Amino acid sequence: MDKKALYNLSYGVFMLGVRAGERKNGCITNTCIQVANSPTRIAISVINANYTCELLKESGLFTLSVLDKTVTFETIKHFGLQSGRNVDKLADISLPEDENGIPYLGWQCCSVLSCKVVSSQDLGSHTLFIAEVVDAKVLSDRAPLTYADYQNEVKPKPEKKQEDRKIVGWRCRICNYYYEGSELPKEFSCPLCGHGPEDFEPVYA
Repeated sequence: MDKKALYNLSYGVFMLGVRAGERKNGCITNTCIQVANSPTRIAISVINANYTCELLKESGLFTLSVLDKTVTFETIKHFGLQSGRNVDKLADISLPEDENGIPYLGWQCCSVLSCKVVSSQDLGSHTLFIAEVVDAKVLSDRAPLTYADYQNEVKPKPEKKQEDRKIVGWRCRICNYYYEGSELPKEFSCPLCGHGPEDFEPVYA
C-alpha cells in the first residue's frame, strides 16, 4: 500500500490545546471533522501515547486552532515533534487562552474552537473524541492549511542519504520510537504512534 495516497484526503491541520489543573500542553493533529450541527459537534482523533491525550482524558476540555497557510515548519515542529512529557512547550511563549484557561495559537491560524468532550472511544493507537463546540471565533481571513499543503509546501524535503556513513536504525520524528536495522520496510507503521516511513529519520553509526 502506498500511504502517500492518503495525503490526498482533505484533512486540515490543527493545534490541539489542553489543560488539566495547572498542566497545559498542545500538539499538532490532522484529524477533525464536524459531525453534527444541532448542537454543533466535532470529532477528533488523538494518539493515545501523546501527553495531550492524557490531559484531554482527564479534563474533557480542549481548544482547536485551525492552522492557516502562513504556518511555518518551526511552529509544527515546536508543537508536533516533541513531547510535552519531556519539554514544557509553553515555557517560553505566551499563548492566549479561552474562558476555561485553555491555550490556543494566536498566530498562523484562521479560527479557534472551544470544545467539551461528550463521548470517546478507544481505537487502539488513538482515541476518538466527540465534542460539543461551546465557543468559536474567526481570527483571520487567511485560507486554512490542508494536510496536502503541509506535505507539499511546509514539511521539509528529506535530505539525501550520506553515502559515507552507515545507517544503523531509524527514529520516528513524532514519538521518538527507534527501529533497529539499516532498512526500514516500505509499509512499516510506527507501533507507538502509527506514522509511516515518511516520518522516520535515519540514525547513523
